[in-house]
Amino acid sequence: MKICVTGGAGFIGSHLADKFIELGHQVVIIDNLSSGMLENINKEAKFIEIDINSDKIDSIFREEKFDIICHQAAQMNVRFSVDDPRNDAMNNIVGSLNLYEAAKNHKVKKVIFASSGGTIYGEQYVFPADESQPTNPCSPYGIAKLANEKYLYYYSQSYGIATTMLRYGNVYGPRQNPKGEAGVVAIFIGKMLSGEQPVINGDGLITRDYVFIDDVVSANVKSLDDKVEGIFNVGTGIETNVNYIFNKLKELTGASCEEFHGPAKIGEQRRSVISPQKLYEICGWKPSVDFDEGLRLTVEYYKAAKAMQ
Repeated sequence: MKICVTGGAGFIGSHLADKFIELGHQVVIIDNLSSGMLENINKEAKFIEIDINSDKIDSIFREEKFDIICHQAAQMNVRFSVDDPRNDAMNNIVGSLNLYEAAKNHKVKKVIFASSGGTIYGEQYVFPADESQPTNPCSPYGIAKLANEKYLYYYSQSYGIATTMLRYGNVYGPRQNPKGEAGVVAIFIGKMLSGEQPVINGDGLITRDYVFIDDVVSANVKSLDDKVEGIFNVGTGIETNVNYIFNKLKELTGASCEEFHGPAKIGEQRRSVISPQKLYEICGWKPSVDFDEGLRLTVEYYKAAKAMQ
């Protein structure tokens, strides 16, 4: 199949492009390089540097004749969305609609969308949350992800485009940007390996469902199957707090820093954990990398990268 991976120069998208190519698919990467990096791009992929809001997207879809869109491109910083909801909506809603209109116009068969189990449910009532739970996102970022799901339902019902919405937990692993504003695992590792002081926001007891990048990739691969259609959580069903992450990474990196707590951030829910049971029942997907092992693998990657600098 011919698969378009938006955000394919980024953390998650580049891993997906690698796997799709490994499986024999033809891959075209669309990325504006605002956060993605050229070194992440698989040499066997066709790369088009363009923003998803561009009016040239339609002509690209006309020329390339994609079978599937794997839509990973996003403004991914929850805190930025709180500071600038309009900009977040332009990227995460309007830009996405530009893609969906092109998909409709040029007979794309399926859209796989990177949604957010970490933000879309808001403050949960059930732990872990399954897909039937209320969606009350606490941030503009989460609102935008939910809006995308609603728009994709519309395109599915009105135009017959198959849609799979994957509600990711907090994804971590190799290639995540350690200098970004999101992704506590990568940020802490980067600071610890550089001898800097990581800052724990608030009391460090907020929890998230951390899912390793390889497991997220396998969920997307499963989603290529026609029977995997609808909304699915991609998580572990296990919640972990930030204080645990700090102390485990301190052990793995050999850092000497002590816990340092700064102010809590607006728009962050206290607890988030999601059930992966539905996706398991449909296609047999389940996470295969436990958190401590995933942290070890991630630290090894950054140690090796630092040694090569």
